[in-house]
Amino acid sequence: MKFIGLNFEKMSVERFKEQPESLKFNTKLDISSINPLRSNVIKTKEELLKIEFTYVVLYEPNFAKLELKGHIIISAEPKIAREVLKGWKDKQTSEDFRVFMFNIILRKSNIKALQLEDELGLPPHVPLPSVTK
Repeated sequence: MKFIGLNFEKMSVERFKEQPESLKFNTKLDISSINPLRSNVIKTKEELLKIEFTYVVLYEPNFAKLELKGHIIISAEPKIAREVLKGWKDKQTSEDFRVFMFNIILRKSNIKALQLEDELGLPPHVPLPSVTK
C-alpha cells in the first residue's frame, strides 16, 4: 500500500472559556467511509481508495475543541483493495490496513492540530520535546 495524498475539508478550533488549572486531552479518530476512487489524473495498476475521517481533540473540562475532517487517498493491490471494500461493508478492516491508515491520519492531523493550537494559543495536546537543566 502507498500513501498518495491527504486533503482537509474542515478545520475548526474553538476556545470556550479560560484555561482551567487541570486539563485533560481526549482524542477521537473516526473513519466515516472507504470508497473506491477513479482518477484520470493518477495512472496506476493498483486500486485507489478514498478514506474519509474525522479527528477531534477535546480539551476537558469543556475548555476547547479542535476538529479536522478530511480524506486520504491510498493505492493498494487490487486483491487487497477488494478485501478492504468487502470488509468495510460490515465496518471491519484488517489490522495491518487499520494500522497503516491510522498512522497516516494521525501523523498528518497531529501536525495540523499543533499548528492550529499554536495560532489560537492553546496548549499542545501531545508532549513536545524540551530541554531541561
